[in-house]
Amino acid sequence: METTIADYTPMTFALPIVNLGAVERIPLGEGREFDVGGALIAVFRARDGKVYAVQAKCPHRAGALADGIVGAGKIICPMHSFKFDLATGAPLGNDCAALKTYVVSVNEDGEILLSL
Repeated sequence: METTIADYTPMTFALPIVNLGAVERIPLGEGREFDVGGALIAVFRARDGKVYAVQAKCPHRAGALADGIVGAGKIICPMHSFKFDLATGAPLGNDCAALKTYVVSVNEDGEILLSL
């Protein structure tokens, strides 16, 4: 008997979710670095209230991205001014590697939820 794609049952896997606390811990237009199970993750709260999460260190020279300048959906590394899109992690105007991004949201209680 031949097996087809229609014979397979799709499987979904829940991503681990980490509660990082109140969104107010991060002022509008700034970022904060979190250690999540040994992984350093930078979480940003844009001035429009959107929340983004990316790897904490710039792939160029390991600059602390949480200390960078946030605006227009972008982060500028404080060490060498490399720019990255916060939603996609894509480098902007440089040939650096893309940032790892994470799914992040704010729940009805105002807490930041990070999916790993």
